[in-house]
Amino acid sequence: MRRQVLSILVENTSGVLSHVSGLFSRRGYNIDSFSAGVTADPRYTRMTIVTSGDELILEQIQKQVAKLEDVVDVKILEPDDSVTRELMIVKISTKLNKEQGFPSIAELTEIFHGKVVDVTHESLVIEVTGHTGKLDSFLDMLADYEILELARTGTTGLSRGTDDIVYMD
Repeated sequence: MRRQVLSILVENTSGVLSHVSGLFSRRGYNIDSFSAGVTADPRYTRMTIVTSGDELILEQIQKQVAKLEDVVDVKILEPDDSVTRELMIVKISTKLNKEQGFPSIAELTEIFHGKVVDVTHESLVIEVTGHTGKLDSFLDMLADYEILELARTGTTGLSRGTDDIVYMD
């Protein structure tokens, strides 16, 4: 199985998210990650969907998404030709590991180029942005700490350069 990142430009209309996700559920395709947001032009939204499957399935997904009424453009974001990122916010208890405590967590966070965005007597909230693998590694390093809550945005991305830009009127 191969992982594929799709960047989908859609018209910003009500129900467009339902149409795209409905295609995946009807066909039994899995969505590993999903993010969406309005573009510089408020008439359009960019969706980034990470999915996985064999070559035939991934090809079918791309073709079927492109056929949807509100879809303007579909691009495959290849790792060497794109920039992708994910945001993770994690709340960690500061009570259990008194000997390691806040300075150790802060040092670890700094190594991963994250930042502490909230501190209380019982917990701290850390924000880390990067590739999915980097975030997974950060979580592995937090194994000695109690994670109270965790939120991840899912992958978002753009292709590099200007060769495949879709210009709208």
